[in-house]
Amino acid sequence: MMAVRGVRGAITVDENSKEEIAYRTEELLRAIVTVNKIETNDIASAIFTVTDDLNAEFPAVAARNLGWIHIPLLCSREIPVPGSLGMCVRVLLHVNTDKNPEEIVHVYLRDAIKLRPDIGTPVQDKYYISDSHT
Repeated sequence: MMAVRGVRGAITVDENSKEEIAYRTEELLRAIVTVNKIETNDIASAIFTVTDDLNAEFPAVAARNLGWIHIPLLCSREIPVPGSLGMCVRVLLHVNTDKNPEEIVHVYLRDAIKLRPDIGTPVQDKYYISDSHT
């Protein structure tokens, strides 16, 4: 039976720039949809958060660049807990799927693997998007 499931992910960026935020967010989204075999039409919505040190671009721009035109997207600030990981984009995708919760692969890339080492994946960024960007 089809249900709406949450798929989590996060990635760190190297600098607070439009290009870097969009590039790394696209990298994360490509990894999530590839690993979980998600079709764009099955994505109900996406919520993005960024840490306080990122304000040069909305991460939702990366989703729009991937063609997610009719998917509701929301961007917000992450709670600034002292000592927490900075320069980080997080996402929660709501996906219509037949998968059970334990079949969902949550994707944490780069330094974001520190957020959930218990469920993070050994996914390599380069498998989903070229390493060259501006």
